[in-house]
Amino acid sequence: MSLSSHSVLWNRLLPMTMNHHGQPCPRPYLEPGANPTWIGRVQPGNYQPAPGNPTSLPQQTWAAPPTPPGRRSWGMLPLLIAGTVLVLGSLLLVVPFLLGNTGITGFVIGFIASLIPLSVVLLTVRLIDRWEPEPKRLLWFAFTWGAAVSIAGTLLIQPLFALAAPTSSEEAFTYFMATVQAPIVEEFTKSLGLLVLILAARKYFDGPVDGVVFAFTIAAGFAFTENILYFGREIASSADPGTDLVRIFILRGVMSPFAHAVFTGTTGLIMGFAARKWHSGYAVLAFFVGLLPAMFLHNRWNSMGQNFLVEYFVVQVPIFLVAAAGIILLRVAEGKLTRQRLLEYARAGWFTPAEVEMLATSRGRRQAVRWASSRGRGHQMKSFIKGATALAFTRQRILSGRDVHIHQHDELEHLRRIPTLRAAVLQ
Repeated sequence: MSLSSHSVLWNRLLPMTMNHHGQPCPRPYLEPGANPTWIGRVQPGNYQPAPGNPTSLPQQTWAAPPTPPGRRSWGMLPLLIAGTVLVLGSLLLVVPFLLGNTGITGFVIGFIASLIPLSVVLLTVRLIDRWEPEPKRLLWFAFTWGAAVSIAGTLLIQPLFALAAPTSSEEAFTYFMATVQAPIVEEFTKSLGLLVLILAARKYFDGPVDGVVFAFTIAAGFAFTENILYFGREIASSADPGTDLVRIFILRGVMSPFAHAVFTGTTGLIMGFAARKWHSGYAVLAFFVGLLPAMFLHNRWNSMGQNFLVEYFVVQVPIFLVAAAGIILLRVAEGKLTRQRLLEYARAGWFTPAEVEMLATSRGRRQAVRWASSRGRGHQMKSFIKGATALAFTRQRILSGRDVHIHQHDELEHLRRIPTLRAAVLQ
């Protein structure tokens, strides 16, 4: 793809200044429209033009920045190893606890029944994260954290709250554990997984949508294990297990499959906004701030009593609808940002404006996949869209001003793949 003379001059004649290392860099400048939304706004001092297409520009414009000496990246390996150890250790506590409360038959039936609400939540996560999916290993880490580690943490911390619970009556004790202990302990142990991710995998946790995706995945894991307990216990202890299983399945699997996701999602949303600052202190602060609405929502849910149906439709359903609308707004804002970043690559010669509309808008993506599928190239078109979206997100990380050298290397890897992905669609 050739570059227009205007774009060549724009890239070559951009006014330059010197940074504190004595190297040339752009003056504080923002392209018109560089901040199309409140997500991922760029400071002028961090802005720089996209690298030019080497088919039209001298080779040095393509050269990758040198890797900082003396640094070796282990990637996600330490996180995954530590996560595996934690999960295995947690299962030694969680599985006997489940079997002790459900029995083998109840465990098996509860496991199977719990797959239904789990699938609903995970399919929603996939829809939210469709075009710029998080690494599967991190999503697996998030799920197993929720399903095993956070459950084990809850079981270990729970007795401390039992010591502080009122003992005047069984009803008062149960109410305290449901409305005080459960919201505090469960949201803390679930959200602790978000804190681990934002500190150990910040490259992939850099915005509110990422926070919601990871939070939903952790919550899906937690709810999955909790549902096994609730469903299986009905089988093991009820005089009419069939009827009671249907009743509790409607309550947990039909009426509230997203309850835990909404609770923890508020923490993930707040931590996602803090991730834009790329600072560990902001992440820790956002963790504690984000726990407050999550605990409050969890408390409100567990506090519903005799007027459950009224409160459910008057309070809980609107909360769910607000959460759904918020996610849609986040996706729209993220789409605008993706389009803007790809337009900057278009000005550098990597895409045509028509391609940007195809790759960065919902309507364009649908039409592109439909057209490519009619030619037997649907999978290749999806790969092209995902590659371009990943490139746009990488550029946003560069413009954040943090770990620029690392992300510039990633950027060049993405750019090297773009012509191949395009060619695969057009074959």
